[in-house]
Formats: sequence, structure tokens, C-alpha cells
Amino acid sequence: MKTTNTASASYEGLGKSGKGHISTGSGAFSAQPYGFQTRFEDKAGTNPEELIAAAHAACFTMALSFKLAEAGHEDGSVATSAEVTLEKDDSGFKVTKSALSTKGKVAGLAREKFEELAQEAKTGCPISRLLDTEITLDIRFEG
Repeated sequence: MKTTNTASASYEGLGKSGKGHISTGSGAFSAQPYGFQTRFEDKAGTNPEELIAAAHAACFTMALSFKLAEAGHEDGSVATSAEVTLEKDDSGFKVTKSALSTKGKVAGLAREKFEELAQEAKTGCPISRLLDTEITLDIRFEG
């Protein structure tokens, strides 16, 4: 199976004074503002690291959901947040960490098994595999 997804970005003006817009090919969002102010000054809009965090949280959550289903569970819930860290070093800016925090509730499942499946999902999730960075996982579970 192969899927291809698209997104686009534009930027008017240059550097700190420029302003951009990001859209997804699916139309899930269109012409969302981004720029220096949304990235470094907490202004309204999005930024690349926020989009990576959303993608990582969604990818991991879906991967864990499938691991749970493969283990024979038919009902439950998983919710994940991701915190992506951008740092500057001598060579420029780099995403240095993605910290996942997940909460799961699956009746009849032992906490240890949930943790095992969550670790497998963390390493197998395509966005985890894409990121060349430290990935941490905090787990909260209700059986």
C-alpha cells in the first residue's frame, strides 16, 4: 500500500517581516497563517513544529490503536499529546525532541501489556521513524 498526501505553503515578504499561509491538499485547513511571529512570538497562527507535533500525536495514537486491535481488543480509547522542541545550535535550528504523552483506557488489559504495545507503536509509527530526534513517551493507563 502506498499513499501520497500534499500540503502547500506560501510566504510574502522576507525574513521576520514576512507572512505565510499553509494549506493541506485535503482541505482540512486552508490558508492558515504562519511566520516568524507565530513561530517565535506566540502570535495567532501555526508553525512547522506545531504541525509536526500534531502529525506525531495522530500517527502514534493510530499506531497504538491498531496494536491494541491486533492484540484482540475491540473497545477502548487512546489520547496523545506531543510536544516538539526546536533548538538552535552552531549549525542552525533543529527539532531536537518529540515528547509524547498518551492516556489509554482498555478494559481487561494489563498495564504492562499496554506499555509494551505503546513502546512498539512509538518505534513503528511512520512519523517516529521519520524524525531524526529523541522521542520520549509518558504513559497513563486505566485498565
